[in-house]
Amino acid sequence: MPISGVWLPIITPFIDGKIDYTSYKRLIDHYADKGISGLIPLGTTGEIPTLTDYEFEEMIEKTLEFNKGRLPIYVGVGGNYTAKVINKAKIAKKYPIEGILSVCPYYNRPSQEGIYRHFISIAEETGLNIIVYNIPYRTGTNIENETLYRLAEHKNIVGLKDSCGDIKQTMALLLNRPENFSILTGEDILFYLTLTLGGQGGILASSHLKTELFVDVYNKVKNNDQNAALKTWRQLYPFIPLLFKEPNPAPIKYCLKELGLLDSDELRLPLTQITDPLKEKLDQVLNFRKYK
Repeated sequence: MPISGVWLPIITPFIDGKIDYTSYKRLIDHYADKGISGLIPLGTTGEIPTLTDYEFEEMIEKTLEFNKGRLPIYVGVGGNYTAKVINKAKIAKKYPIEGILSVCPYYNRPSQEGIYRHFISIAEETGLNIIVYNIPYRTGTNIENETLYRLAEHKNIVGLKDSCGDIKQTMALLLNRPENFSILTGEDILFYLTLTLGGQGGILASSHLKTELFVDVYNKVKNNDQNAALKTWRQLYPFIPLLFKEPNPAPIKYCLKELGLLDSDELRLPLTQITDPLKEKLDQVLNFRKYK
């Protein structure tokens, strides 16, 4: 069954330098009833580069414990050394998860053949379902559509988080989607467009806020009511860019703290808390005063 709907790449809360599992449980309980299709812990929105190996495994355990089987879970497992990614994926496989979200190898800028062999090796060595993550403005290398077509032939490579940054590439893929392969946008601002062109949904950091409206857009498009979906989308469109005006997930953590869902908006270096001008803009657009 294709992966579809609104998927939440959930943040990792910190307080006094440690993972705040009290707030994390609160978040999972909150989002479990919002209509999202699943959770993705340990992605870049979850600040995975700053977590230790011990915290990586503990986060999987706590996610499963707090989730209580309510939502499907894909875990972020990526890197630029294939053997190391395979080893980490094998750790994740010990747990009852649906699969992994794995980013294109970054910094070393592999060829298309290297990218293909990287993901095929993970799929064959672990047997896990894989959502490939293409985000070239962070990784330095684009996964071309022809490479994605080759990867989609493997039964365990089940979808794409598309943040390619090239609308022509995105449209070409959406209009020629491989069979039984899900295309989920990772560009939050393109969520409505992706759905209307036949995409299956989105992995959306901004859906931490106004979650029900993102779900409503998805449901209305899938029910062939694009006009009603667009009306809802107009309510979401203005605030999404603000959440990425400074490095993600700092703006989202600030908002979640203001809403009482987090005890702290702490991040781990090199990320820092957002500036006062952005706080003021978010307060204004999202009307946080009414929650205080």
